[in-house]
Amino acid sequence: MSHPADALFPPGFTLRRIAVNGIELAVRTGGEGPPLLLLHGYPQTHACWHRMAPLLARTHTLVMPDLRGYGDSDKPPGDSSHDTYSRRTMAADAAALMTALGHDRFQVVGHDRGGRVTHRLCLDHAERVERAAVLDIVPTHTIFATMNRGIGLAYYHWLFLAQPAPLPERLIGGDPDFYLEWKLGAWGTGLAAYDPAALAEYRRAFRDPACIHATCEDYRAAATIDLAHDEADAERRIRCPLVVLWGTNGLMESNYDVLATWRAKADDVRGRALPGGHFLPEERPQETVDALRECGFALA
Repeated sequence: MSHPADALFPPGFTLRRIAVNGIELAVRTGGEGPPLLLLHGYPQTHACWHRMAPLLARTHTLVMPDLRGYGDSDKPPGDSSHDTYSRRTMAADAAALMTALGHDRFQVVGHDRGGRVTHRLCLDHAERVERAAVLDIVPTHTIFATMNRGIGLAYYHWLFLAQPAPLPERLIGGDPDFYLEWKLGAWGTGLAAYDPAALAEYRRAFRDPACIHATCEDYRAAATIDLAHDEADAERRIRCPLVVLWGTNGLMESNYDVLATWRAKADDVRGRALPGGHFLPEERPQETVDALRECGFALA
């Protein structure tokens, strides 16, 4: 059966559902070579990788899931502890997915929320991750520990989406297209940076009330159980090589020494800023791939 996002990807990429960790994930795979896991962020789906996929598939087998709660993956209701949508649970999903596909060890690149899942993967499943990269984020605990007026205004959604249900769900559900497009346009270089077919795919997925609820639960977890996990693991470090990239026009660049925040968490950190906003995989796909390679990511 065809999927609305099929046309965004090169021939040979397939989309299927795979049962992992008590749910089913929608995952698109393609390419040849060592496995490379790509994890998207809010408020998108795996379609965010469509411009990088042709570049990466030349040398790697790409695994691009929709995170639980997003896209066409299952969207279980949230629970009172918010563990259903914690980074630990999502990292377990990703590790189980790679096991199901026969990949014992792999590299991983995560953007936005996917970068936070990548961080937890590197801690909870360290033996599986050969190399990791995070795009346009600093650690979750760092965001909350340094929240000030500027960060709070720019990242207001961290607090808004974490409000008790059904407040954000009801407000977003009144006009989900408006909210989605405001996010995509305000954090990047405007909506013109996106392929119209990708925008249509994001709208389709985000209109689902179950997706709106699940993505709010994602942020409720970040403000509660994820922080508890991070504080319990404050002394644990990422041992694999870590590449960190971020946009010159974004909040990370203007508010943090981005490399320093990750060097506080990892042993081997390299990276730099790239021209652009938050959504580097779509705004700067070739530059992002080139920078990953230049910073030591094994893409050849």
